[in-house]
Amino acid sequence: MTASSLAAAASDGASSSSGSASAIVAGTVNGHHVLKIVGYSFTKAVPSGKSIRSRPFRAGGHTWHVLYYPNGNRAEKADFVAFYLCLDDAEACSEAVEAKAIFSLLDMEGNPVSSYRFTTRVVNFMEHKKDFHTEEETPLIVAPPSDMRRQFGDLLLSKQGADVKFQVGKKKFDAHRSVLAARSPVFKAQLYGRMRESTTRGAIRIDDMEEEVFRAMLTFVYTDDLPEMKQQDEAAMAQHLLVAADRYNLERMKLICEHNLSKHIDTDSVVNILVLAEQHSCHMLKEACLKFLRSSRSLKAVMETNGFGHLISSCPGLIKDIMSKLSPC
Repeated sequence: MTASSLAAAASDGASSSSGSASAIVAGTVNGHHVLKIVGYSFTKAVPSGKSIRSRPFRAGGHTWHVLYYPNGNRAEKADFVAFYLCLDDAEACSEAVEAKAIFSLLDMEGNPVSSYRFTTRVVNFMEHKKDFHTEEETPLIVAPPSDMRRQFGDLLLSKQGADVKFQVGKKKFDAHRSVLAARSPVFKAQLYGRMRESTTRGAIRIDDMEEEVFRAMLTFVYTDDLPEMKQQDEAAMAQHLLVAADRYNLERMKLICEHNLSKHIDTDSVVNILVLAEQHSCHMLKEACLKFLRSSRSLKAVMETNGFGHLISSCPGLIKDIMSKLSPC
């Protein structure tokens, strides 16, 4: 936003020359204000023509506020979002205040979105009342957050259009081939490759995975997010899901499981997590375990556990990694 004022300067030479000069200097002051709308969907309950007023803010040497119309400033504009710039201290001003405002929608990083950037005309606020808002409407169509996760989650729950079944334990799961194939190259090869015919005859049996683990994996495939679980169950479930993610090449789910497991590394769990990280090529999780073991106090406590003896017999290569990480350079 730019506010402008005018000033004149003249010079009168001391010589006998009759020449003179003057200058008109237009001074501008810039300022900006970020208005965050938290709970956008709830503001849509405000009727068309009704506004929400922002807190006053200082910019360009004056006090302003913004009027936000969630459903337009009149009925025929109900499909738009409108913003108006208002001058609070117009009555106290002794000189003309002209301003041009630029309204920009910001992305999640706070950068202006060029396709939603609007510039008003220059307005002389002294010609209007104190509560005047610029006559040039700046409609801004704000897209709500993506609802795709919920919609695909509903698709999974509804089973509508499902064309493949899985038998996991005593439980049958209905799913959609196209969704599974789009998310996992392993599912794609299984459902659309040479084995496709065998997957159409009946339910696909999965004997080495628990029902809850398969259900959580399906939820992630459809929603890109893991279901909520109790904190005490998170570590155990994360281990099972990491194995499933590696099996079906769900890289993002695998990284989420690594992150969750890294928060549960302690004396009792570090050996199991370290072995898991080694078996499934989880390099960052493995490094987190080795970092925990770098403390001589932690290492001593771990060496006294039964799990460490199993580690020596089953994964001797990990012992070499531990020793190399702990040995001084």
